Amino acid sequence: MQSDDDLPEPASATDAAPDATTESDPRPEPGPGPELGPETGPRPRRRLRKTKITAAVLATLLVVLLGAGTWWVNTSLHASYPQTTGTLHVPGLQATVEVDRDAQGVPQLYASTSHDLFFAQGYVQAQDRFWQMDVYRHVTAGRLSEMFGSGQIDTDKFIRTMGWRDVAQQEYDGLSPETKAYLNAYCDGVNAYLKDHKGSKASVEYAVLGLQTDYTPYTWTPVDSLSWLKALAWDLRDNMQSEIDRALSSQTVTKAQVDQLFPPYPADHPTIMHQGAVVNGAFDQNATPAADNPLSGTALPASAASALANLSHTVSALPGFLQPTVEGVGSNSWVVSGDLTTTGKPLLANDPHLAPQLPSIWYQMGLHCTTVDAACPYDVTGFTMPGTPGVVIGHTPTVAWGFTNGTEDVSDLVLEKISGSTYEYDGHQVPLTVRQETIKVAGGKSVPLTIRSTNQGPLVSDADKDIASAGNGYAVALRWTALTPGHTADALFALDRATDWNSFRAAAANFAVPSQNMIYADTSGNIGYQTPGQIPIRKNGDGTWPVPGWTDEYEWTGYIPFDQLPHVLNPTDKFVVTANNPIIGSQYPYLMSKDFDYGYRANEITQRLQAATADGKKIDADGMRAIQSDTRNEFASALVPYLTRLPASSKKQTQAARALFDGWDYTTPDTSAAAAYFYEVWKFICKDAFEAKLPSSVDVDGGDRWFAVATTLLPDASDFWWNGDRDAMLAKAMDQASAELTSQQGSDVKQWQWGALHKLTPTNQTLGTGGPWFVKWLVNGDPVPVSGGSSVVDATGFDIAKDFSVDELPSMRMLVDLSNLDASTWVNLTGASGHVDDPHYLDQLPLWRTFRTLPWPYTRTAVLAASKDKLTLTP
Repeated sequence: MQSDDDLPEPASATDAAPDATTESDPRPEPGPGPELGPETGPRPRRRLRKTKITAAVLATLLVVLLGAGTWWVNTSLHASYPQTTGTLHVPGLQATVEVDRDAQGVPQLYASTSHDLFFAQGYVQAQDRFWQMDVYRHVTAGRLSEMFGSGQIDTDKFIRTMGWRDVAQQEYDGLSPETKAYLNAYCDGVNAYLKDHKGSKASVEYAVLGLQTDYTPYTWTPVDSLSWLKALAWDLRDNMQSEIDRALSSQTVTKAQVDQLFPPYPADHPTIMHQGAVVNGAFDQNATPAADNPLSGTALPASAASALANLSHTVSALPGFLQPTVEGVGSNSWVVSGDLTTTGKPLLANDPHLAPQLPSIWYQMGLHCTTVDAACPYDVTGFTMPGTPGVVIGHTPTVAWGFTNGTEDVSDLVLEKISGSTYEYDGHQVPLTVRQETIKVAGGKSVPLTIRSTNQGPLVSDADKDIASAGNGYAVALRWTALTPGHTADALFALDRATDWNSFRAAAANFAVPSQNMIYADTSGNIGYQTPGQIPIRKNGDGTWPVPGWTDEYEWTGYIPFDQLPHVLNPTDKFVVTANNPIIGSQYPYLMSKDFDYGYRANEITQRLQAATADGKKIDADGMRAIQSDTRNEFASALVPYLTRLPASSKKQTQAARALFDGWDYTTPDTSAAAAYFYEVWKFICKDAFEAKLPSSVDVDGGDRWFAVATTLLPDASDFWWNGDRDAMLAKAMDQASAELTSQQGSDVKQWQWGALHKLTPTNQTLGTGGPWFVKWLVNGDPVPVSGGSSVVDATGFDIAKDFSVDELPSMRMLVDLSNLDASTWVNLTGASGHVDDPHYLDQLPLWRTFRTLPWPYTRTAVLAASKDKLTLTP
């Protein structure tokens, strides 16, 4: 074998005549110095040869590794792709089930029994989304550390402190036998899939995870399905952060100034119900007493403020899909009577706003009994949630419904005085309830956890280790309806077989949490609205500030009776709009909340519907979908006139930027230069006017509440929040914004684009956020510019204190046509598949981004016409 020194080198011009080169070189030869021996001269050339050989070997190894890596990735990816054609034998089924998938991979299931229908739903959802389902159940059980290691310990501590899974277990125990049977059939279907799909056969993420841990999925249970409802309720809880922000803001500004940051609901914005007394409402209660909370407007003791600040930090550090990060983003829905439509039948639209997820939180699906009767009563289609049987939003043969977050105040933060192992209550020291748990950690030691509770709820501030280690002082308990077992699962199955208004309301009566707005339409031409849910009646206080736990003066005395919750059938306006705005006005004797959305979206939708149906005009399906794509920012119409009336700036770039507002219609498409400048100006206003004066723990996100705050403050040019000179602050913000946009997008202001700032990056919420770069590249989508913004109908929200990247959005869009259900349309945020690189992983995103929707076939004829793949499941 030749040595490296003996290997021939490639010929070069220099090497061709080495002697000539040596002879013509005028430089003197180096002498034989003390360290350079006679062998010194040729070594650089031998080193060069060695370097080249090493590089060649490394390059070869790299090619081999890349090839092996590519083979491994492709093998792992394709191993999990679901079988969608042919026949699959699945033990546990009672009879054959047919699964028809359309061009987007959306399945429609046909079964002869309810058992087989939900069994097949579990199997098919697991085919497409098991990794997502598995992560969901680990989140809700506080067991993420078992999968992902020590980085998830804090999340697990917080979730276990609230005890979601324990509540879900109690909930399961109280469900109807029928619902339990459906849940168990669903579980059997999921487990039938797991029996033959392990590791990369279940999803490529398990192959990646297997490089670091030995985690193996365990059997699916009904409690796994129920627990996700707690996570959804958490995401849709209302004003907990507002309670914290009020209390913490009072540390640096006065009570009157805090009140300015939470202004009244705008008088010119609509409530959902504004047509008189609630139907069938037999009210015998007086209105909730005025707030007399001793904690409101009072500088809190240092340990109490610290407990609240740490709780706020803990909540903000939770995974993105567990926290509503932006105010003013909640959901839109509206329903229009056939009297106002071109078809003569109702049209119903819905687009729930949630944190973006990849894959989407929603899974489109149809569940059809081949013969609909008492034994198998389901013929329903719509949006399901992976891991949970049934359809959450959609329609039956005769009834359609939609949801938006009701934003009712269903939680209170309770400040507790802790002394050792006791807490104070009505003058007595009461022992804390204590339980011990252990968090298993992949690749690390298990972590013991002590969970303490009072009669008000778990001490959620204990999840922060600094608070937990303090023996005495203040702690924060959470009083929340979702921590009480309910019957929401019973409600969902009843909703999926509703046939009319009465059966719809009967289903809603069991819908406990999350409290929602429910809109209704049926093929007979009726439309309606119902508030469901457990909404507490407070003995005192209005839910806007944390309450003292050492007295019984702020207890809950019960829940608003269902028959006295707001509801209406066929309202005189002939439409209903819900967009997280207040449900009903001051004539209602119960307190629902003081912290509703400020109604910018509701106002825009209402105005669009009124314009579309004025003077005898009728609205059609395209008109409804056009409203869903509305990007007009109403607040811009209030702020921009103040900006354009300012004296001309001495900075030419600001002058050019301000000209963008000339003739601007206040819409915010992704290509808009005016929108880009407006939001940049607003960002600097928020920083200077509000953020600079409030504690760092108070997030000024720039959403709907801040729109209302600024609108209220703008007429007073010398207000405290403007530092006594509104115009100077606005002028400074315009200069700052023009300078920043120039540095980011160039000096030609007409080339600025809102979408260059306002982007959505589809992100896998597990390995896509914390994995190696290659894994992130593999599982995440590319950033895309999007239109809209916070508190516009196209509600693509962001936190202005961070940047303009999208962190809440319309998670799906649907339109149900009650004159012809097959003419309905829908679109999901991402796609049907949860498998990376599957054709249906992100195939609906381009449609969603450009406000396009897909045909939504329902009848058997329409489903067969749209079907591309047919799979038969046999026992």
